[in-house]
Amino acid sequence: MDAYLQEIKQFIAEWPDSSSRCRDLFIQLKTHLLSLEGIRIQFAARPGVTYSLRAGHANQGDRTLFAMIDVIDDDPRWLSICFYSEMVSDPEARGDYVPGGLLGEDGLCFDLEPGDEELVSYVTARIDEAHRAARSI
Repeated sequence: MDAYLQEIKQFIAEWPDSSSRCRDLFIQLKTHLLSLEGIRIQFAARPGVTYSLRAGHANQGDRTLFAMIDVIDDDPRWLSICFYSEMVSDPEARGDYVPGGLLGEDGLCFDLEPGDEELVSYVTARIDEAHRAARSI
């Protein structure tokens, strides 16, 4: 995990100034993930497309993640946070159901932009929900 954390640190350091508010939101969500018990982190960089922070739990068997934070490499950058659809609820129907969209399985994704603190809180609650589901697998 240390190598991934070093990659993420470098990625953040090289973040373009035009998307600094998005960078701050990414850091906020990364920090929250790292505060969770039993967390495993991976980082997949596809420059020009996405940078994916993948969070898994040590108890997970078949799946390597329970949440994925994608930094969409546009100008400005924006975030999409995805979960396996059966691991989270969406009581306010704020996410987008994506058939086969999360590593070939059905996903539920939320597009985030800085400044929408209500949606950030909502998605953070989904992260916690997916973490609870992952640790009991």
